Amino acid sequence: MNTLCKRLWLLSVLALAPAAQAWEGKTLKVCADPNNPPYSDSEGQGFENKIAEIVAKELDKKVEYTWFPQRIGFIRNTLKAKLPDSEEYKCDLVIGLPTGYEMAATTKPYYRSTYALVYAKNRGWDDLKSAEDLARLPTERKAKLKLAMFDGSPATTWLLNHHLIEHAIPYQTMTGDASTNTAQTLEKDMKDGKLDMAIVWGPIAGYLQYRKPGSFELIPMRSEEGVKFEFPISMGVRFPDKERKEELNALIQRKADEIVALLRQYHVPLVDEKGNLLAR
Repeated sequence: MNTLCKRLWLLSVLALAPAAQAWEGKTLKVCADPNNPPYSDSEGQGFENKIAEIVAKELDKKVEYTWFPQRIGFIRNTLKAKLPDSEEYKCDLVIGLPTGYEMAATTKPYYRSTYALVYAKNRGWDDLKSAEDLARLPTERKAKLKLAMFDGSPATTWLLNHHLIEHAIPYQTMTGDASTNTAQTLEKDMKDGKLDMAIVWGPIAGYLQYRKPGSFELIPMRSEEGVKFEFPISMGVRFPDKERKEELNALIQRKADEIVALLRQYHVPLVDEKGNLLAR
């Protein structure tokens, strides 16, 4: 091997070194909620489970989970928690976090979604084609609304601004019961007739369509003055894990089409950086 070839070989080895060091071992240790559809569950049926498999395959590893309800204390008990009597962390990657989340180092966004109005079909609301149609309902129809209103949601502000809040049914975004989440609660109460509609985060609205094809209509919301509905989502690692973050950024770029196709299978409404709805 001549000198030039040796140098080129050495440079190629050095270029690969950070990636090899970034994810040691044979497993990709993922922090996740065991009961949080449509994102993750212990059976591996959530779209974040499927994205974790995409990441693991690219890194030539097998997914291993640390399970904990994705509520208050999630990051503290997973990504930032060490195994007993060890310096090894329980897990190294959260598949879905808001971009810029303050408790983790987040990658560039791998999707952007928006809140959506989702309603059960064939219950007298099939004429609604936009959020504006809901806001313009005559008083007698507003009185018949069975519309979920979740605390802390931008939808609550929207309902207040459009004089609909008195016709909404209050729900908690996060309860103390880890055996059910927002998507599951909506599915049950829609089925039981307690609700006809809700304005919720896009993946949750999409979950109802995904579970019951043809039974729900989904209308993406658009931000307006004082109310932001569109948000980007990233993967998250610990702040010192700069090499892992950069490798994930490159992976997200390489696998972008595959990830988008997966999200569409789950009926997630996707938007661009300006909040414009992407064609389905």
